[in-house]
Amino acid sequence: MTRDLTEAELDARHAEKMRKKKTARDKIVATKTIEKGLLIVHTGKGKGKSTAAFGMVFRALGHRMPVAIIQFVKGKWQTGEREALDKFGDLVSINTMGEGFTWETQDRQRDLAAARAAWERAKEIISGGAYKLVLLDELNIVLRYGYLSADEVVAFLGDKKPSDVHVIVTGRNAPDALIEAADLVTEMTMVKHPFRSGVKAQVGVEF
Repeated sequence: MTRDLTEAELDARHAEKMRKKKTARDKIVATKTIEKGLLIVHTGKGKGKSTAAFGMVFRALGHRMPVAIIQFVKGKWQTGEREALDKFGDLVSINTMGEGFTWETQDRQRDLAAARAAWERAKEIISGGAYKLVLLDELNIVLRYGYLSADEVVAFLGDKKPSDVHVIVTGRNAPDALIEAADLVTEMTMVKHPFRSGVKAQVGVEF
């Protein structure tokens, strides 16, 4: 009959297991030597794409990294993120270029013009290299509706983005070409959402 281990023996076994795990982990980490500006994509039907991106924005700002945000759709909304980011002064550039969702404007030419203006501003900011992290919020939406060419966007991000600048792209339905070009892709999966139960968008949760 096998006796139960004492707490001291369990602690010793755990310490040895973690020591081996740390040794293996340190060996893996030591092989990762590349440092570069990443192309990051947050997509999928689940909530949290922009939320996660803004989390990265605040993380970068905590390190005093200059950050720029270009909002392709949600520009008209007064959000909690905007209120908080205004406190960082010149360290952050917020460009609210959106006209609202396309079903709100109901004007294709207006949407096309807004998307083009936002993209031209994005290219200017990314190429300038003054900002180390650039968030292209809801860019995937304008790509989905064909207001901008996905090939044009991917070509620019692949060829013209400075090597030390991180770019985050958010929005549902990221095109395959963008996913292929990206360094990091996260797909948010919706399991449950209160909107389907009649709960409206609420302050501090959705905006």
